Amino acid sequence: QGELNSFLWTIRRDPPAYLFGTIHVPYTRVWDFIPDNSKAAFHASSSVYFELDLTDPYTISGLASCQMLPHGENLQDVLPRELYRRLKRHLDYIKLMLPHWMTPDQRGKGLYADYLFNAIAGNWERKRPVWVMLMVNSLTETDIRSRGVPVLDLYLAQEAERMKKTTGAVERVEEQCHPLNGLNFSQVRRLLSLVAYPRSPSSYFSCSTEVNLKPVAVMCVAVWAFALGCWISIVPRAKRQ
Repeated sequence: QGELNSFLWTIRRDPPAYLFGTIHVPYTRVWDFIPDNSKAAFHASSSVYFELDLTDPYTISGLASCQMLPHGENLQDVLPRELYRRLKRHLDYIKLMLPHWMTPDQRGKGLYADYLFNAIAGNWERKRPVWVMLMVNSLTETDIRSRGVPVLDLYLAQEAERMKKTTGAVERVEEQCHPLNGLNFSQVRRLLSLVAYPRSPSSYFSCSTEVNLKPVAVMCVAVWAFALGCWISIVPRAKRQ
């Protein structure tokens, strides 16, 4: 524990406040590597402010609507024909492989492959290319096996609510969506072409998803890293009341 790097920053004030950097991955992947001082600051805090309030239905609906193309447009209308065909073949392959990627634990909880695919990729033909690119990049065997485990931000938000802490958000949905929707289309199209394989579905069985997706994985980390984090403010409960 003493040798672990901490993502916790202390802001010197009375009472103290903390800035903690997080990343949108299943919390089980990183929880054991978070230093004890960060966990202690979280438990001692009476107020926790996140990047977005992932427990707010408005936040979820706002994120969903911002991903959509303008009314009347479809992805087929904005992508080159061959790229669209490759993307569709790739998603057909994902749907075919999904039952084999799911874990016994997921099946035991009543999670079905068709439901999971629709939850992740449903209505994909109506989404903006940048969101389709991010969606496809998360459709790997490793990520599918982690579905059902909350990402670190959501896990901390759920824990904060369970502990009766005051919670809030430092950003609005629009502040998240507009920068992504404003990315250069030619760059997004190029990145999307990296995940929409040029092979036929039958040849996917001999290729490595992890290797081919590395360039896009790096880009996705870069896109999201600027805003990932949650703000933990320690305020004595007596003063709040």
